[in-house]
Amino acid sequence: MNELNGLFRKRIGFPENTKITFQDLDEVLEKTAKAIPFENLCIIDNKTLEISKENLISKMLISKQGGLCYELNPLFYFFLMENDFHAKLVQGIVFDHAANDWSRTGNTHAAILLMENEQTYLIDTGFGGNLPLKPVPFNGEIISSESGQFRITKTPGLQKDYCLEMKLKYKDKEWKKGYAFDSESIYMTELNKIQEIIRDSAESPFNKNRLLTRFTENGNITLTDTSFTQSVNGEVKKESIDKANFESLAEKYFNMQ
Repeated sequence: MNELNGLFRKRIGFPENTKITFQDLDEVLEKTAKAIPFENLCIIDNKTLEISKENLISKMLISKQGGLCYELNPLFYFFLMENDFHAKLVQGIVFDHAANDWSRTGNTHAAILLMENEQTYLIDTGFGGNLPLKPVPFNGEIISSESGQFRITKTPGLQKDYCLEMKLKYKDKEWKKGYAFDSESIYMTELNKIQEIIRDSAESPFNKNRLLTRFTENGNITLTDTSFTQSVNGEVKKESIDKANFESLAEKYFNMQ
């Protein structure tokens, strides 16, 4: 078995010798969301590396770190390709709900399109606590998962073809925009440009403070420089922390040294 395939399965706890079918992807996506955190420590510590297949394997599968969308989704894309799926990487623009406008960092979200049985699906392992946890079909069908409801709509008027919309469990009563994207493939060059913007732009939400988040069996956990938040079946418990707490919590809950 290829190094990436074997290491990825080991990291998320999926059997090494089982063939993965489209029907298995719900389980694989859920295990991935629980095992590999969405985190920006290498940005904050100024330790970014070029985005390449080798570096992604080294960072997330050998050193057991997490990453941001432009790392998590390419890693999952390579994993899909090595398991005989037809997929491609795409990019999009996130909707900033605080500003009620599209993100000023532009097209800095990376995601995956999967083609299966003449249908196209959106797959995302790098959208923080907003992961669909299942492939989302392009036909407008609403999919429901542990994190909420998700659908793909058309986005007339934007320079993007489609939009991921979501209604997060315990949070949203109405549909809201996640991000707009198109179906044009992107490659390592674009991923490295995304990393550069996220690392260097004054508008970037990820180069100011440390952030780690991942899904758990019945909710999710989020750690920042100043707080630790646990959400269990919609019940949210948030505690203030200091820098000393951060290190021990990062190790205990995210296995980050």
